[in-house]
Amino acid sequence: LGCSRFWYLCFSWMDVFLSIIFSYCLLVHPIFQLLQGSYSFFNCSNLWGSACLCSFYCIKIANFRNRFFIYLKVKIDRMVPWLLLGSEILALALCIVTYDVMENVQRNNITSTFQGNFWEVTVRKDKQHFPLYFLAGFEYAVSFTAVIFSAVFLLFSLWRHKRMMQTNSMKDLSMEAHIRAMKSVLSFLVMYSINFVCLILTIIYTTKKENIMTLLLYTYL
Repeated sequence: LGCSRFWYLCFSWMDVFLSIIFSYCLLVHPIFQLLQGSYSFFNCSNLWGSACLCSFYCIKIANFRNRFFIYLKVKIDRMVPWLLLGSEILALALCIVTYDVMENVQRNNITSTFQGNFWEVTVRKDKQHFPLYFLAGFEYAVSFTAVIFSAVFLLFSLWRHKRMMQTNSMKDLSMEAHIRAMKSVLSFLVMYSINFVCLILTIIYTTKKENIMTLLLYTYL
């Protein structure tokens, strides 16, 4: 998770730096496509890594007597590598789609004179972006749902545990673990909410051809 966030920030700053200062470098094939594909890959890895971590916290720390939940608690250590592998496969799929979409956009929008603003010349938002937005929205929605459920289950488990331990004045390690996990999960929930709202607004402003608002949303994101 730390590596994916680090490289996600690196490619974000690289994208902004090249777009503002060396915009014509992005017209060279395939720099723009590789940059956008890598950005999408590490962004998706970041979000799915957070979702896997939230799910791991919930299953390992929350206390429920449900048979299926107990089964998950026993098997979660073996499931984590497969969850991470699956998240990387989804991130790779989004990376490939992003590369393909950006290549089509650049091929259709580059003019022979190379005049005007880079954002106006090379990134014209049209129907080619909808497969990318559909796949990204699906991955965002599924991982966002996993984080929401993890937060709700952890909060409910903490509430039940606190009620059971009200008569005990001793320091309880389980409650401390609940609270520490809730802090992490809630921070991920805030991050996911911002990402999801920005994604929806970006799609809305993209369909309305408002490039300035789209650029501001990308900057805020």
